[in-house]
Amino acid sequence: MSPIKVRYRQPLRGRLAPPPDKSISHRAVILSSIAEGKSIIRNFLLAEDPMRTLNAFRQMGIDMEIRGPGPGNRETRDNEILINGKGLRGLKDPGNIIDCGNSGTTMRLLSGILAGQLFSATLTGDSSLRSRPMQRIITPLTEMDAVITSEQGGYPPLRIKGGKLRPVKYKSPVASAQVKSAILLAGLYCDGITSFNEPEKSRDHTERMLAAGGVEIEIKSLEVCVRGTSAINPFDLTVPGDFSSASFFIAGGLLIPQSEILLKDTGVNPTRTGLIDILNMMGADIRLENKREISGEPVADIYVKHSQLSGINITGDMVLKAIDEFPILCVTAAKAQGKTKITGAGELRVKESDRITSMAVELRKMGVNVEELEDGLVIEGTEKLKPADVQSYGDHRIAMALIIAGFTVDKETTVRDTECINTSFPDFIGMLEGLMR
Repeated sequence: MSPIKVRYRQPLRGRLAPPPDKSISHRAVILSSIAEGKSIIRNFLLAEDPMRTLNAFRQMGIDMEIRGPGPGNRETRDNEILINGKGLRGLKDPGNIIDCGNSGTTMRLLSGILAGQLFSATLTGDSSLRSRPMQRIITPLTEMDAVITSEQGGYPPLRIKGGKLRPVKYKSPVASAQVKSAILLAGLYCDGITSFNEPEKSRDHTERMLAAGGVEIEIKSLEVCVRGTSAINPFDLTVPGDFSSASFFIAGGLLIPQSEILLKDTGVNPTRTGLIDILNMMGADIRLENKREISGEPVADIYVKHSQLSGINITGDMVLKAIDEFPILCVTAAKAQGKTKITGAGELRVKESDRITSMAVELRKMGVNVEELEDGLVIEGTEKLKPADVQSYGDHRIAMALIIAGFTVDKETTVRDTECINTSFPDFIGMLEGLMR
């Protein structure tokens, strides 16, 4: 799959269902595994990252059955997982080290679960994951009396000795759904109420799913409180389409002339859709149609039509609600008229790659004037990107963003190191090509 060569061929036209939501797929496996009884998860994302979570719980004794042929065609969703949950205390010692691969979600959320177990376990990952800081979960979990050791500076592998936890009131210095989820999951194993307060509201899939499982949870503005429990109800849920995956098609539809597409059954949780708000401010023709709710999550069909965008200033909570979409947002800014300034994105220096520097370097190769800031970028839009030889740095979102950029150029662009796309979106190229037929 590496490298991929792309160039403008024709507009994106038609409709498709984006792949299942990765964040929700992770959480569905975790909570179903510690629920009491059989759960069914429909439209599960069979990609490398959520499969790491699934296999971790298999390693801890949870029986699972995968039904369906795997990633389907453009409008078919028939993957489902049957999980026989064994309750909060039903997990067993994994025996061997749990390999989280490239999945930070797996490592951080699983740390919250393992902190409350009666055995010890070690979490590791690939070279990229081992270079990502974990102190932000180690600190609060240690306050809850978890025993966690790591490499110097809080880097994986993480060695977690489970045991009896105590509830805490934790005020997080960062707005992070992964940190929040780790603390809330550990809070299930406490006697009393655990609270998590963050400076801005991060995505709330964990809170929604805990409530659906009968857990006592209270949300007060930027504070979430969970009461320890003895049991979680099993789940019957359908995972909506992943907005972060849909974002690449949204950008393609806006940037590639004469494009017009409809993205079916896509999750539009308001903590995730900051990109739509930003693009609308830039002049995008985007509409949400057929709004509804599926398994406690808001869903809609997203209509997108080619538009001329204008640069704007993007700051604060606007960035947080589009944090995963930063690479593709940079590509849209590169094609907008005028200057776009993005600040408040310092968190992106510790993702799969340093996404701020990575996007600055690669967009410059395509002829874009980019100024790098400590917490963001200033991007001067250009009417025409140049063909280039670019690389992803092993980051799936950068790889897909650069592929979309390449499809706006009338000469060939080469995107290298694209195997990483399999972590979240194995059928990305196939779906793109389907819209060009």
